[in-house]
Amino acid sequence: MLANEEIIRELYRTAEVKDIEGFVALFAENGYFWDVSADAKYYGEDIGKTVEIYASAFHDMHRELGNFYVTENVVIVELTLNGTQTGPLALPAGTIPPTGKEMHAPCCDVFHLKDGKVTSFHCYTAATTILGQLGVLGNLAASFQQS
Repeated sequence: MLANEEIIRELYRTAEVKDIEGFVALFAENGYFWDVSADAKYYGEDIGKTVEIYASAFHDMHRELGNFYVTENVVIVELTLNGTQTGPLALPAGTIPPTGKEMHAPCCDVFHLKDGKVTSFHCYTAATTILGQLGVLGNLAASFQQS
């Protein structure tokens, strides 16, 4: 069985190469992904939507991994989310059309694992940093496309 840090490194690798099926397969049957800044929880196959959302909005999406903190069944990772917004960014509040701007945003991910699978993934992105770098923070309401 892979060590918990190796499992999480594999999870990031699958996200980098946009392997949605491989990403979801690393989660336990009742596992979930919580995008804290978007206040959205994903279960089952929907867990892959998180990778799809960022992949479609940022064609060059890259997660620069920093420090790993590992205890028995918890892995915490400090990282940055990097990319150029060339596609629509779908958020619960609406969709931000492509801005052509880059983001380099800090993020902290907290994982709980059991028997080699992720039972929970709490993603704490610096949403205000992302929105500021995309140039939409000053006028959020005007930045979202109406559905």
